[in-house]
This record gives sequence, structure tokens and C-alpha cells, in this order.
Amino acid sequence: MSIFAKIEGTYHWKLKGEPVPLQGGFTHKMYRIETQQGTYALKLLNRFVMQRETAMDNYAEAERLEGLLAQRGIPILPALTIDGRKMQEIDGEYFYLFDYYDGKPLCADEITEYHCGQMGRVLAAIHDTDRKSAAAEYKKMSVDWDFYLSAMKRADTRLYEMLESCHALLVESQENGNRAGKKLPNVLAVCHNDMDCKNVLWHGDDYRIIDLECLSYSNPMLELFELALCWSGYEECQIDFQRFRAFLQGYAGAGGELPTDWETLYDCNNGRLEWLEYNLKRVLGIDCGDDEKQMGIGQVEETIRHIVYYAKMRERILEHCM
Repeated sequence: MSIFAKIEGTYHWKLKGEPVPLQGGFTHKMYRIETQQGTYALKLLNRFVMQRETAMDNYAEAERLEGLLAQRGIPILPALTIDGRKMQEIDGEYFYLFDYYDGKPLCADEITEYHCGQMGRVLAAIHDTDRKSAAAEYKKMSVDWDFYLSAMKRADTRLYEMLESCHALLVESQENGNRAGKKLPNVLAVCHNDMDCKNVLWHGDDYRIIDLECLSYSNPMLELFELALCWSGYEECQIDFQRFRAFLQGYAGAGGELPTDWETLYDCNNGRLEWLEYNLKRVLGIDCGDDEKQMGIGQVEETIRHIVYYAKMRERILEHCM
């Protein structure tokens, strides 16, 4: 029995038509479902993610922080509470349900300085929700790139060649990030941790921020730097520095505190390395389902391009920081 049929039976809903897959996240699966009770978005959580020891605690904390943002009137799309809880579970399958919002993520060529300014302002409001002077727990990155290089040589020749061509850069970026992480300012705030373009739905000038399961306390200055890059064209390897500055100006104009040590932030912004490792595991069939391999291949290729481009643009990025 499908999860949709189980939902019908559990909640006494009647589905109208077939569920429609929604584009968006690369980890979980999203669907639009129409019922006689209303139209909803369903996020079916990745079963391998849910097997992690820390998964339930992380989701519970994210739900608490989601409540804080909702109380402040920040334009988010929170999960529905059903029978006193947000996360739902049927026969070992975990999911969230949301009221369906008729918006869509902006394509790269639709994003303007206006949108970047708006995102800078709302990010400042998120970071102001529960800001505190405290050091984030330093997590040294220790990806064994030699292991993945060796394993990929046996699994996929083309990806092996791509990985080999940037092996030295991966090692250098990891080492630089580990050194820089110790120099981050001692400040923590509520951070979205994934508020890139795909996770904001727009309907004209109105918008809703989605994918709130990654909410946690993190370093706000690092998130500011990461998102200013994402919204200015980094994802397409074509940074528009006017949009980059519009994001930073929007943040500062809304009362957000700007960093002073941009070089440290540049070196710390190496989350792409962890995303690359995650997708290398997908390709190799480690801790994932067979249906994730093709997505893993595409993400490995794209992430390597991002990492190489980021290194190439180092000086220009730092020149345009406020």
C-alpha cells in the first residue's frame, strides 16, 4: 500500500486525482496532494536520513525554532500540526504536511537586486530571533578524499577523472576551512542553513520560506556570506556582484551585523565539500537507496564545478565584500 493510501485511511481523507511530484529538494521527496479537505504539500523524509542517531533530536529542535520564527511573523511555511505533533509517521515512514502555497522558486534569470535585498532583510530578522554570544561547537572536517578517489576509480571512470583533477583543491579547501573555523566570531543565532533560491517560493512580490527542517543555532555571519553568494549567481557559476552587494545592503539596512573578517568566512564556506561527499556516497551506494544513484551522479558533477569556480573567484569575491 502506498503512503498516499495510508494517509487516506489514517486521516480519513479522500484524495482527488494522483499526487503530483514537486521539484525542489535533493534529499527528501515532495508531492502536491489534493483532497476533499484541501490541497497540501507532503514532504516524505528520506529513510536513510531518519536512521541517523541524531535525526529525531535535530527535527525536534528545528520544529521548536520554526515556532519562534512563526511567532515573529517571519514569512515561513510551517508544517501542520496534526494530533498534537508536526512530524507524522505511518508504518515507519516519516513525513510532514503543509498547506499548499501557490508559489514557485525563482529561476536564475528572474532574480533581481530587489529579490536579493528582500532576502537580506528577512535573513537579518531570522538572525535576530534568538541571538547570543557563544562559540559554535567546532566540527573539524575530515573527509578521506583518497578513499573516494580510489572507490570511484572502480565505480565510474568519468567521475573518477573529475575527482582526480580537483583532488589537491579538495584537500587544500578542507585544510583551510579547518584552520579558519577556529577564528569564527563567538556568536550564534537561529539560522535556516539552506535558504537558497529553491527554498523560497514566490507569488509576485509575496513569498514563503520553506524547507525549515535544517533550522538550528549556527554562526549567522557565515550563513550571510553563503546566501549572498547563492542569491547572486554562485549556483550558476556566474556571480553578479551588484546582486551580491544588494543582499549585504539589505541585511545591514534591516539591522543585521556585518562581518569584518571576510577572508575567514571565505575559507569556512566549504559546506560544498560535505555535500560532495554525501553525493559520492550516493553514487557508491553507501547509506542510500538504489534510486538515489542518478541524482548523486548529477550532484557530484555540479558540486565539483561549484568548488572549482569558487576557488577561481576568490579574489573577486573578497574585493566586493562590504
